[in-house]
Parts: sequence; structure tokens; C-alpha cells
Amino acid sequence: MSNTELHTLGVAELAAQLRAKQVSALEAAQHFLARARQHQNLGAFVSINEEATLAQARAADALIAEGRGGKLAGVPIAHKDIFVTKDFPTTAASKMLEGYKSPFDATVVKKLADAGVVTLGKLNCDEFAMGGANENSAVAPVGFDSAQPVRNPWNTERVPGGSSGGSAAAVAARLAPAVTGTDTGGSIRQPASFCGITGIKPTYGRASRYGMIAFASSLDQAGPMGRSAEDCALLLSEMCGPDLDRDSTSLDVPAEDFSKNLNDSISGLRIGIPAEFFGEGLAADVRAAVDAALKEYEKLGAKLVPISLPRTDLSVPVYYILAPAEASSNLSRFDGVKFGHRAKNYTDLVDMYKKTRAEGFGDEVKRRIMIGAYVLSEGYYDAYYLQAQKIRRMIADDFQAAFKECDVIAGAAAPTTAWAIGGKSDPVSNYLADIFTLPASLAGLPGLSLPAGFGEGGMPVGLQLIGNYFGESRLLNAAHRFQQATDFHLRTPAGI
Repeated sequence: MSNTELHTLGVAELAAQLRAKQVSALEAAQHFLARARQHQNLGAFVSINEEATLAQARAADALIAEGRGGKLAGVPIAHKDIFVTKDFPTTAASKMLEGYKSPFDATVVKKLADAGVVTLGKLNCDEFAMGGANENSAVAPVGFDSAQPVRNPWNTERVPGGSSGGSAAAVAARLAPAVTGTDTGGSIRQPASFCGITGIKPTYGRASRYGMIAFASSLDQAGPMGRSAEDCALLLSEMCGPDLDRDSTSLDVPAEDFSKNLNDSISGLRIGIPAEFFGEGLAADVRAAVDAALKEYEKLGAKLVPISLPRTDLSVPVYYILAPAEASSNLSRFDGVKFGHRAKNYTDLVDMYKKTRAEGFGDEVKRRIMIGAYVLSEGYYDAYYLQAQKIRRMIADDFQAAFKECDVIAGAAAPTTAWAIGGKSDPVSNYLADIFTLPASLAGLPGLSLPAGFGEGGMPVGLQLIGNYFGESRLLNAAHRFQQATDFHLRTPAGI
């Protein structure tokens, strides 16, 4: 294959060519760096360090030459700008951290680096991962002088989803074979749906949160985004594993090879179909694509089982009480004292705090901090925060009752396809778009979105699969078998 076509390869294919020395890691890195600059109009990358990337590629080539390279040695990927990195600035897409350079790599970044991957750069996202459209970024992407929304490669007038919008756009536009993302309430699955790629959020605690800038600590989870379930399985296998000394939320569960059972039969797989995921709010074009995907699963031998998740509609208010509460606590550290932005003119310490935070945070971040402070305040904690925690437990219990009847749960990843940039100016309408991804996040369950067809205007539709705790292998197997029978994950936007 010509080096000019390297971007057409997924992780598994490119890794095989690297191991066979049909292409070098240096050539692959140079090719994808050129792709990133060629399509910088999408606003996907916020930082590129060509010198650092090429140095990593040369090191990967040396490992491969010595026969010591792992499965992913030399494969170029990019990281969401929520993971701290030594060689690239980490801003969380916020003015508050403009120019910040971490003295260490996040555990997820380090694990992948130890596996031999090459980092292409950092990817745009909603500020502090707060948003569902990637319109809240406050930093200028590569090639721009000011902050810009990330654009969906399938239609550049539409959003890519969020908060991992830069990650999803980069994979869809073939600027990287795979990327990392984070999912707090759907921030891997929803943009994966909008951009026609595959993304998985593992069981909460599977991947270390150390070095991942915190939004909501009981919800944030790292995961991979790629073209296929196979590609995601290869990355997830390297990303997961205990990190008990550095992350108090890390589970003492050993890493596993998630690609091992990809080709297992799914005959007899019981797919739960929750009535609550197929109600009035589901757009007709999305419903048609999801229904067709479920029929394909039946052809593969799976059985559709009607189930109920009765508290689905409560997931939005519960999430938007709990997540802002945790955000208000986590973001209190950004005060202009030790690192990050500091206001230039102030009269005393309190004035410095106020002006620094007013200048450094964007509107959506301020909104969530204020909501969080309110629900945690005296007189409201019991009425809001405590009640939300109780309902969160009930939502988790609903899933456990459902899993007695089925093996995985399926439905749309989002109620609509990607909307126009600026098309949802009301924050609440943005929040409601998360209704299908929030329940699994609140329960800490693994969830995956895979390309399942196209809706009006040729925009991608994602099918969400939700598994029980530690059920990542089953989800990836179900997604892989579907992708062996369909080609939605292989299709590319026009002009890419």
C-alpha cells in the first residue's frame, strides 16, 4: 500500500503493517501529522508538537527493529485535552489552564506509551468536558487565532457531539486511526454516534483517572474511540488495569485482552430493548436506523427481549444535580494561586479569586459550578443532592433487574442526529440530548456506541449497547460481529 493511503487503515491493519515492517512508525506519524494540518478547518487539534511526535515514532521503530514492540507499537493516536501530558500543553479547553504544561503523563497516556503508541497531539473538547456539542471550547485550535467550535466531518455546519468532539471528529476525518476520550454522562458515546465511529466507556474504575482533569469524580471514565470495535478493543486492553497507589477510584481488577473473544458467536445473545428508549423523543430517522440494526442482530442469531428501565426519565435531573455538585468541588482548586490563569488587577486575595475565576471559566462551567454550589448548600443538600443519590441507586437497581432478563441492552445512543452549530442555544435542550447515555453513567456500567446507519441529510446514527459490570468483552464481541456483517463503520465523509 502507498504511504499516501495510510489513513485508510484502522488500528489493527496499521499495527500489522508496522510489525511486518511494510511501513515505519516515522512514516505513519508524518502522514497523520500532514493529515491533521490538511484538515485543520475542523478544529479537532488544539496542540501539535511535531518534534516530540517524531521522536516517539523513531523510538517505536527501534523497538520494532529489536522485536520488542507490542501489539500497538508505532501506531499513532491522539489524546483528548483532558489528559495531562509532559510533551504537550494541557488546557482542558479552558482559558483557566492556558499554556499549562504538566510535569507528568496521565496513567492512561503512560500505559499507551508503554505499549508503544505514538502521540500525534491533543484534541479539542468542551471546556473541562462540560458540554454535548463541543461548542464550549475556549482555546484556539491549531490553525486558528481564536476559539472555534469543532466541526463534524460529515457536515461541517453541524456539531460533532461532546465533550469528546475533537476526538470523534479526528477519527471520522481519518486524522488519527484511534484516540482517547472521556465519558462522564455520554461524552464518548454521543460524539461517536454523531460522527459515525465506535467508542466505548468501560465499567467505572476500569481505567485510571490519575492525570485526567476531574469534572465529576464518581462519573468520569476514560475510554477509546476508533473506527471499529476491534480497534477499540486493542486500545482498551492497554488502557485498563489497577492504579491503586494513585487513583482511589481505581478497581483492583487486572487488565484483560478485550480482543480475545471478538469472533465468538452471538447466537442466542439476549438483547434487552427498553421501552423507555423508544418513546416520543426519539427522532423517526434515528428510530428507523436503530430498528434496522436490531433486525440485523436477529439475523446473526440474537434474540430481542422487551425490558423496562422505568427511571430513565429521571436520569437527566439526577445527573445535572450530582455532576455539577462534584464539579463545584473539583474546580475549586482553580483559583489563580498555584497554577493556571491569574487576574492581573485585584485588590486583595478574595478579589483575586473572584476575578480569576470570572475571567478563566466559560459560561457553561460557571453555570455548573453555581448549580453545584447551590445543591450542596445548607438547606438544599437534603432536598436535592441526597435525593439524587438515592434515585441514582434506584437507577442502578433497575439495570440489575433488567440484566436478569437479558445479556446486553440496546437502543439509540442519542435521540437525534447531529444538530446545526448554534442550533441549541438553550442549555436545557442540550442536557436533554443525553437522556439515553446518562443512565449507564449513573450506574457505572460499560456502554458502547457503534455506527448503525444514517438518518436525514446522510448524518450518522449510533446504536448504543450497554452491558453489566465488567461486560466490556461481550459488548465488543457483539459490536464486532455486527461490523463483520455491515459496512457502516467503513464509510467516510465526502472529501476526506
